[in-house]
Amino acid sequence: MQIKDIIKKVKQIEIRTKKKSEATLMGQYHSAFKGQGMTFSEVRPYQFGDEIRRIDWNKTARFREPFVKVMEEERELTMMLLVDISASMDYGTKTQLKREFVAEIAASLGFSAAGNNDKVGLILFADKVYKVIPPQKGRKHILAIISNILTIDYVATPSKIDVALEYMMGIFKKKSMVFLFSDFQDDFEQKILRVASRKHQVLGMRIFDEKDNEIPDVGYTLFVDSETGKQVWANTSNARWRYNFAEKQKLRIKNLEEDFENSSATFMNINTGDDYSKFLYQYFRKR
Repeated sequence: MQIKDIIKKVKQIEIRTKKKSEATLMGQYHSAFKGQGMTFSEVRPYQFGDEIRRIDWNKTARFREPFVKVMEEERELTMMLLVDISASMDYGTKTQLKREFVAEIAASLGFSAAGNNDKVGLILFADKVYKVIPPQKGRKHILAIISNILTIDYVATPSKIDVALEYMMGIFKKKSMVFLFSDFQDDFEQKILRVASRKHQVLGMRIFDEKDNEIPDVGYTLFVDSETGKQVWANTSNARWRYNFAEKQKLRIKNLEEDFENSSATFMNINTGDDYSKFLYQYFRKR
């Protein structure tokens, strides 16, 4: 992709996703993530209806009238986008490549966060972490994140979600909203997911193409694993073979859903042709 094409693609995504985030997501995002805790603001005289547990007993004793501590929300949040850049994410047969779909969703989330004055960071990973963009605020920063997702070289290697989560936990100590984008073709340690979910709010988003779940009848076909290079011939005209393939994928998805649920994390399964804003709207609403 040439520079002018990249700029054009980023601009198209910005226009499309800013409208969507402003119209659909931003209000729900704000409601879902109001803050991470409470910090001390000031002390003022007690008013009828104030909670007794807020009374500042030292100041009350000194002035011989009740005073209460006023607390305020910690408003600033951090959003981390973890994006799988293994070669299977550079694939698509319907409307767009998985990487392009991820860039769109990341843009919608990023602009929602930017509208709330929150920071957004990016980790691009496969078998290891390849690039990190530290959390910052603002529109230009979100555009840089979109551009990186679109332009980085996708790697012919199995992805290691464990490595990405461990790296994030080691670098970013503050509680964050973590959006994990992958097609989850490779296994990972549930223990790592469980540990990450204790500290952060984790949402796993399986981005898939319709051909990932079901193979059509196209006769004898050579299949090549884009991550390992392994090749295998298969007779896709065999209905039993197609059925077994589809059932294995259903079982994998079911296991993924259970792994995330048991780890107190959230999981979404999104086709590249789906309206992802509906999924995110429901997620924010549930929070």
